[in-house]
This record gives sequence, C-alpha cells and structure tokens, in this order.
Amino acid sequence: MDRLKAIYNTHANAVRTNDEGAWDAEDNLISLDESAITTEMARLQTEAEANEYAEKRGKAYPNLKEQFDLLWHAIDADTLDKTSDFYTTLKAVKDAHPKG
Repeated sequence: MDRLKAIYNTHANAVRTNDEGAWDAEDNLISLDESAITTEMARLQTEAEANEYAEKRGKAYPNLKEQFDLLWHAIDADTLDKTSDFYTTLKAVKDAHPKG
C-alpha cells in the first residue's frame, strides 16, 4: 500500500516526505515510527480491499437513464417483480460483484 500516505496519516507534522524521510514545516527531519507506519499501511490495504467490490459494481451498473427506462417499462407492463428486465439486470450486476 502507499507508504507515503501512511506516513502523512501517522505523522501529523509531516509536510514533505520521500523515500529518504519526512520533514516538518521548518524543514526538520522527523523521526519516523516504523511500527505505526506498518500498521497504517495494513489498515489502508484492508480498507482498499473492502471497498474494491463497490468500485467494480458501480462501473458495471447500466447508467441511470437506462435503469429508469427499464423501471418505466416494467411498471408500464405491470411486471415490476423479479422477472422484469429491471430486476434481472441489476441482480446480475450484484451477483457478479458481491459484497466482500
């Protein structure tokens, strides 16, 4: 995961950082807490993995215009149930990209 983000998250006084270290606003080198950075990197990775499905699922859904059109047609045909194209289209996306 992103080490630099973990450094900024764990060292509030860091205003600049690179692979060599981190510095505060007065350009003083900050002593890095490697244990805190490692823990934060693990937390960030877990968070990213937990939200990965949401990003993939969001991209797989038809756009809202298409969804509303499917919904309108299901209502108009009096088939707004689990057999409608509206339901089956959205259900297929949910099934393909389940929550973790």
